[in-house]
Formats: sequence, structure tokens, C-alpha cells
Amino acid sequence: MDLWTPEREQWNRGYGFLCGVDEAGAGPLAGPVYAAAVILPREIEIPGLNDSKKLTEKKREILFDEITAQAEAWSVAFATAEEIDEMDILNARMLAMQRAIDGLSVKPDLALIDGNRDHGSRFAIETPHATLIGGDGKSASIAAASILAKVSRDRHVSRELDALYPQYGFAKHKGYGTKAHYAALNRHGPCPAHRKTFLKKWEARR
Repeated sequence: MDLWTPEREQWNRGYGFLCGVDEAGAGPLAGPVYAAAVILPREIEIPGLNDSKKLTEKKREILFDEITAQAEAWSVAFATAEEIDEMDILNARMLAMQRAIDGLSVKPDLALIDGNRDHGSRFAIETPHATLIGGDGKSASIAAASILAKVSRDRHVSRELDALYPQYGFAKHKGYGTKAHYAALNRHGPCPAHRKTFLKKWEARR
């Protein structure tokens, strides 16, 4: 599949700099939700570029270095577990994505947003944008953003959070609700990195 089709459509409409935007970590029980925004050189060939979920961790790490080396601009941002609890995950996703766009060293004319949501009850994508369902598998720019967001979040959780709270095994499950993670919660209770609003069902079962 040609991953440059969505970008060409927007260039033909007169837009210049396009950034792809995606987030990672909406579902875990712990840690921030990350987002990335990427402006790639037009029709650059990056072998293996695809939706981050379809790639191995090793391949994502290799592509992370290639994307950051070749991108015209890139930015990674996040919303914390505390912010997620305070505003809900949808608003936190929108906030993280807008923060990533705002962090670009080149101002985009249009942002291509993965998914079909561009606003929550409190936060919205303010940059001119277009949403694209399944964009991380259709657009080179969004695929690149999905990789930067996923790798950045995985590194944070498996290195920083795991070092701070080794009893939870964050390096193995990245904060997702695995059997081992729930077992650690049963033994130790939640830590400051946990999203308290995501633990209501677990708390109800205790």
C-alpha cells in the first residue's frame, strides 16, 4: 500500500507542511499517554515504515532512529497519569497530541490525526487538521508518529518507571493490565504512576 496517498491528497489541495500525529498508551493502567508529531520530507522512502503495532520492538527501535534522523521536524509529548485522572483519557489524548504539534520546530499547515476523534469535553486539536481512521496504516506521516510515540512511551515505562517501582514489572508489561500486573497490584497496591480512574474495577473486586 502506498503510504503517501493521504499526504498527496492534501498537497494537491494546497497544503504545504503536513505533520502526522498519533498517540500511544491510551489503555494501560499506569504511566502517561504519549503523542508524537512528525513532518517527513516529501515522499521519502523509509523501508519498513508501518503502523507501530504491526512491527516488532526491535524494528520500532531501528525506525525510531531513522525517522528522527531524517524528519524535517518531530516532537514527542505526553499527558501524565495525574492529568488522565483529572480530565479523562480522551481529553488527555487530545492534550498530548496538541502538545506534540506545538513542540514542532516547523509550524505545520495541516495535521493528519490518527482516528476519528479531534476533541474531548475540555481539550481539542486546535491546529488545522484532518482525521484519518486507521491512519497509522495508511499515512507515512502518521505511521512515523505512531512509532515515535510508542517507542518513547515504552522507553519511559520500561526504564524510568520500572526503576522507580520495580515491584510492578513495568519493563515487561509496559503498564498494561496483564495477569502479572494485577498480581503485583494485589500484593503492593497502586503506586503514584498508576491511573487511579483505571483501577476502579480492580478496587471493586478486592
